[in-house]
Amino acid sequence: MSIASSNTNMRVPAGFRNLLEGLVREVLREQPANVVAFAAQHFQKLLEQREAGGIDPVAWGAMLED
Repeated sequence: MSIASSNTNMRVPAGFRNLLEGLVREVLREQPANVVAFAAQHFQKLLEQREAGGIDPVAWGAMLED
């Protein structure tokens, strides 16, 4: 997916779209009062899972996008 911005083409990093879709699903499901804090916690959990040797959500999302 490309985004045109002032005559430059910028590419969304592989897996980013999938990460955002996952965040959106969780926000809609949980309906948090503070979306920014919820997003920070959501991404912190994903980071901890990746560092613990679990699935890397970015790599997994990139495979889904291909």
